[in-house]
Amino acid sequence: MAKTADPLQLDSMLCFAVYAAGHAFTRFYKPRLDALGLTYPQYLAFLVLWEQDGLTVKALGDRLFLDSGTITPLLKRLEARALVRRQRDDQDERLVRIFLTDQGRALRAQALSIPLQVGEALGGDAEAAATMRAGLQQLRERLDAALE
Repeated sequence: MAKTADPLQLDSMLCFAVYAAGHAFTRFYKPRLDALGLTYPQYLAFLVLWEQDGLTVKALGDRLFLDSGTITPLLKRLEARALVRRQRDDQDERLVRIFLTDQGRALRAQALSIPLQVGEALGGDAEAAATMRAGLQQLRERLDAALE
């Protein structure tokens, strides 16, 4: 008779695999982002703003799954470095929009090598990377749905 796997064995836990992969990404990204003077959450904010400048703070936080207590200090630090500027919305002053400065837009050119380096670290297999990304997105969606 086959021995049943212990459901609490660390190496069998999906949560640990995701956690360990997250740490590996953090270690991989840290020196690359240090060269840009950015933290990982700041880099993610730039990825969103490089796609769509002028988002509201709320929209940016929603896109990154960050609450206002986390996103606001992050944006204040970027604003202090003149990489973004915060501006009240013209139609609704309750809303604050985030705009890239020229310096913030220029940072994009320096960041272009990072996804290329990730691709190289994954062996240059774009299809495998897309499969992993889709699997992780599906995992997030299923866990979110289980919370509803």
